[in-house]
Amino acid sequence: MPIKPGTLTAKGRETKGRIVAAAARLMFENGVADTTVEDVRAAAGVSNSQIYHYFKDKTALVRAVIEYQSDAVIEPHEEWFAELDTMAGLRQWRDLVVRKQRELNCRGGCPIAVLAGQLAEYDEAARLQLAHSFARWSQGLRTGLLAMHANGTLRAEADPEALALALLASLQGGLLITQLNRDTKPLETALDAALAHIEAHT
Repeated sequence: MPIKPGTLTAKGRETKGRIVAAAARLMFENGVADTTVEDVRAAAGVSNSQIYHYFKDKTALVRAVIEYQSDAVIEPHEEWFAELDTMAGLRQWRDLVVRKQRELNCRGGCPIAVLAGQLAEYDEAARLQLAHSFARWSQGLRTGLLAMHANGTLRAEADPEALALALLASLQGGLLITQLNRDTKPLETALDAALAHIEAHT
């Protein structure tokens, strides 16, 4: 029987975290369907009883992986969200995203999008959880745009929510084609178009 949240010891949190990190890596590299609980057990260096101590089944583990990957992807951007209140700040963020892809040799894509592609049509609860992750990301991008709207940088008729959504969609589409082409040009083009669209509302 899985233990209740909030009752973990420090050692328990470390063990659970190790299991989720191992599962996230395997599911990213091999796919959710092709990752078994046994694979995770071996990679994390734990027993079956330890896995089922923390997770009822593979579905519960997938939910934890979605949360883990969402935090891993979005949290590095959070320090930038408040800085996206000028066109200069937006362009600096754009350069950071492109530079990160170059460091990764354009491999892997967005971990949240990878999970969405595998789960959205087959697991409704996972789809909703992933949609929430993207909404969280969009909301973060909206923070700076709302500030630009409030201080008059964006015209009164501009819609910060729509602009944030367009920016996130451009980011995700650019990441996917960059991954396929092993070239950051699609990402650069998509983000530059999104920023030009935002600037047109200033």
